[in-house]
Amino acid sequence: MSSAPDDVLQILRRRGRAADPSTLASLMRGVAAAPEGLAGPEWTELITPDADAELTNALINWRAELAASGDGLDVAPAPPERLAALRAEFERRGIDGFVVPRADEHQGEYVPRGSQRLAWLTGFRGSAGLAIVLADRAAIFIDGRYTLAVRSQVDTAAFSPHQVPEESAEAWIAANLPKGGRLGFDPWLLTVDGHERFTRACQRAGGTFVAVESNPIDAIWRDRPPPPLAPVLPHPVEFAGETSEAKRTRVAEIVSAKGADVALITAPDSIAWLLNVRGGDVPRTPFALSFALLHSDAHVDLYIDRRKVPDRTAAWLGNAVTLAPSEELGVALETLGQTGKRILIESSTAPHWAATRLQAANATIVREADPVALPKACKNAVELDGIRAAHHRDGGAVSRFLAWLAHESTSGKLHEIEASDRLQALRQKTGKLRDLSFDTISGAGPNGAIVHYHASAATERVLQPGSLYLVDSGGQYRDGTTDITRTVAIGTPTPEMRDRFTRVLKGHIALATARFPAGTTGSQLDALARYHLWQAGLDYDHGTGHGVGAYLSVHEGPHRISKMASTVALLPGMIVSNEPGYYKTGAYGIRIENLVAVREAAIDGADRRYYEFETLTLAPIDLACIEAGLLTDAERQWLNDYHRRVREAVGPEVDEATRGWLAEATRAL
Repeated sequence: MSSAPDDVLQILRRRGRAADPSTLASLMRGVAAAPEGLAGPEWTELITPDADAELTNALINWRAELAASGDGLDVAPAPPERLAALRAEFERRGIDGFVVPRADEHQGEYVPRGSQRLAWLTGFRGSAGLAIVLADRAAIFIDGRYTLAVRSQVDTAAFSPHQVPEESAEAWIAANLPKGGRLGFDPWLLTVDGHERFTRACQRAGGTFVAVESNPIDAIWRDRPPPPLAPVLPHPVEFAGETSEAKRTRVAEIVSAKGADVALITAPDSIAWLLNVRGGDVPRTPFALSFALLHSDAHVDLYIDRRKVPDRTAAWLGNAVTLAPSEELGVALETLGQTGKRILIESSTAPHWAATRLQAANATIVREADPVALPKACKNAVELDGIRAAHHRDGGAVSRFLAWLAHESTSGKLHEIEASDRLQALRQKTGKLRDLSFDTISGAGPNGAIVHYHASAATERVLQPGSLYLVDSGGQYRDGTTDITRTVAIGTPTPEMRDRFTRVLKGHIALATARFPAGTTGSQLDALARYHLWQAGLDYDHGTGHGVGAYLSVHEGPHRISKMASTVALLPGMIVSNEPGYYKTGAYGIRIENLVAVREAAIDGADRRYYEFETLTLAPIDLACIEAGLLTDAERQWLNDYHRRVREAVGPEVDEATRGWLAEATRAL
């Protein structure tokens, strides 16, 4: 038996701080269920606010033992007995099937390990997906990013793969649910809108959609981790640029203008922004899992596990924020309904559970967008300055990496994981890195064609001469979040590679230089990035741009640049990625990604307000991959100007060897 718990208890007793062993063990299990970022063991504050080196080391050892105990998630494909056990649960619960979304109660991209039920059941590791299990068949639904990954991670004999939107889960239900069948779902994990769609699908099949009391997967997942516990910490105004009081007042006015008395906020990043706090409950994104009720008087009720809120953070939140246990949210919703309040919820993200509690209390539901999302997306001047500083710092690290890569890749022995580890180390050398903003995509040759590829010991490849290497990475800094993709030739690229790369670059430049009238949405700009690929009969199966937070989520709404129709217009202060690509299955992948900020455009004689993009990312684009003859003079000028800016901004910050490489890598075409 491990002595780590005893070591911690003995140290605490010596310091006169007696702790209940079972309470402390429960707290440590929650701590171990949270991801470990790169900012050090800040979680020790949840045990004691002033842990010395001896106690810190003992706590680290205890956490490491708990984290190493295993939870069954690191197996792909998943063992077949898990699917059999789930089907056995159907009989006990009186259902004929069950919906397993890749989601937690907050519908975020990153979910805690204990909520990764889809991965546990199937082995699928993607950031979006859904499985439907019936007694005699099962299906898994993924988007175009995961068409290759799903076949390597999932037993496709047990779960037939389907790509959305071409093949929808609703259509599959209508065609496969037996007449009279009862399809079960967890009301915490399905949104209000999703429930309505699936209910209609069940009705078309002659069946019913049935909420379950508890998730059947939880009953069979014996080593399922508990909810994560990471400290909730203040996010100072020097980075936020606006006090929480001012934000709460501003958003409360939006809520009132929508005809509501209270807004239910279910997105943890919205809560983090609104209250100027950050957390660490999920990988790579600094927020705390919680729910909030924002009242029209700007008061907030925050429903959160109090164990992860240090006293200094409670003081930071102030009297206008009331802390309450998460379990009390249901009673609070019922009380609001019973007192005649009008409750704003976003039906595309709020759990069906919340809507049913409100409806049972005869509440008036106002279905509107999350009132925090748009203010959060429009960064203020302080946030923008911080984001520029973060990109300057990050660009130096990436440039050092690319210089190192140019030297090391000539050996023909460099592996994908070694390369991504080096990039992470260079970011950490800045002394400002809090975490990565997502798991680095480091794909050599054919692996670069897998859009959300994750290198492992079993899959990683050597960066071989004559191939392309794609690296998509980013960092979380207190002053900003970064995301950059570069595609690099290892040796000499083929003419086809240069052609495809240049077409992607032309699309990137077209978007970077676009000017557009106020009211324009990202979906109206998306074709600019694809046009030159389309002319050669080529395309890519992902969006061209996603919003990015300010030391928050690297994928942030409500805006985007995508083929998918959007009603959200681009506004000054919004950060969005510019990342067209091309992927040849089994051969190579190409993506060029910079982050850009929307700003006012000064156009003489303009008939209305116009906007343009400010490119924020600072790192060279590989000149060896460019077929210069395909570029227009204007495109060549943009590239030369961009590279001059990179050289002038990053050059003084890097070592002499990198500076010499940078001069050549950013030479004028």
